[in-house]
Amino acid sequence: MKQHIAHIALVVKDYDEAIKFYTEKLHFQLIEDTVLSETKRWVLVVPQGSSGCCLLLAKAATEMQQSRIGNQTGGRVFLFLHTDNFERDYQNLLDNHIKIVRTPAKEVYGTVAVFEDLYGNLWDLVEHNIYK
Repeated sequence: MKQHIAHIALVVKDYDEAIKFYTEKLHFQLIEDTVLSETKRWVLVVPQGSSGCCLLLAKAATEMQQSRIGNQTGGRVFLFLHTDNFERDYQNLLDNHIKIVRTPAKEVYGTVAVFEDLYGNLWDLVEHNIYK
């Protein structure tokens, strides 16, 4: 048996502002932006150089979904962005005025910092020791 996670849905307030944040500030690649109806689009973004799981930017359609924007995990780190160059990507966060929640720390497994996306979801930026 072979399985893999293809997409993770990230509830957003607006498709275009989310696309702009992920492509212009985090330098993700827009893989697909297909209109499905007057109110729904299929929007996939992925980190540069990644061949794995994509983020599906899903516009909140109900009050309950809107209440989850920016806090899909109850305040825990939600997503983990691995990098082969922590200094480069951390500097990019600073240059783009992305809120840093926890400054870089050296851990047993590598270097990590926590940042917020445009809605407040928490992300780990991680460079594992294997890249050193």
